Amino acid sequence: MTTLPRIDRDRLPALLEAMPKAELHIHIEGSLEPELMFRLAERNGVALPYPSVEALRAAYAFKDLQSFLDIYYAGASVLRTEQDFHDMAWAYLVKAAQEHVVRAEIFFDPQTHTARGVEMGTVVAGLSGALERARRELGVSCDLILCFLRHLSEEDAFQTLEQALPYRDRFIGVGLDSSERGHPPEKFARVFARCRELGLHLVAHAGEEGPPEYIRSALDVLHVERIDHGVRCVEDPALVRRLAEQRVPLTVCPLSNVKLCVFSRMEDHNLGQLLARGLVATVNSDDPAYFGGYLNQNFQACFEALPLDATHAWQLASHSFEASFADAADKRRWHERLAETFEQFA
Repeated sequence: MTTLPRIDRDRLPALLEAMPKAELHIHIEGSLEPELMFRLAERNGVALPYPSVEALRAAYAFKDLQSFLDIYYAGASVLRTEQDFHDMAWAYLVKAAQEHVVRAEIFFDPQTHTARGVEMGTVVAGLSGALERARRELGVSCDLILCFLRHLSEEDAFQTLEQALPYRDRFIGVGLDSSERGHPPEKFARVFARCRELGLHLVAHAGEEGPPEYIRSALDVLHVERIDHGVRCVEDPALVRRLAEQRVPLTVCPLSNVKLCVFSRMEDHNLGQLLARGLVATVNSDDPAYFGGYLNQNFQACFEALPLDATHAWQLASHSFEASFADAADKRRWHERLAETFEQFA
């Protein structure tokens, strides 16, 4: 669509809800709502360090990434069986379909589970079963991306990759997540090179709490196709120009950024600045059960706090399709649906 129809500002909230969109930065373990966490704990006889759902939610006052990760890993301890992983992923995918997410590229952290004695096959079977069901019953295009935990060693990442290779047809790429500070991308150069040889898509968290140099390393050393977060790129004008010229997507997570104190409040977020500089920025929910909102809530929060309009909504949705690893035919179809939605709101 070369010329966007005029859409009144009071119609923006409904447009943001209704427009088709892709979510490219969602940690499935971070979608585990407290209610489901307690049900799974009861099912599996796991004692949680919180007496109630309310007490658990009250603990979600994070001061930085590590304080979140401490609770995140404790919550994951309730996941034991294939059914547990299925139920968690299915709950997210039902929510995604309700929010008009047409494509979801879902991160999972196998090391969080294999370290507890859960088999790789249990994790993958449960998650992939839910994704197959979502394709069939919900019409959501979805795939898995296996993430390595960067606070662990590269040797551990290699072991995880070897454990996952029998299930190579169940995931489309690899990523790099967990504690960013002190764990630069080049720490995982060899394992990412191996994944590239295997034909896997490559992404990595960089430039959230880590410096812009981590973004450059992720591109030059790991050869990633997409940067997860990336909001600190603005501190390096040359890097911003490179990202814009090469159309390297950034999977930005606004509510997460505020919750983890990357920005003190949403009004300070640089999403609009990223778009103004020509970057392929997208909006995503990261760990929605912990950070106060799924994808549509992230959109609404941004558009309430920042000077964004329907043109920006179009850009963000369009970017999400462009940045996805879906095939060209699906991207064309979603763009057509996006245009139809905008016409309906004109």
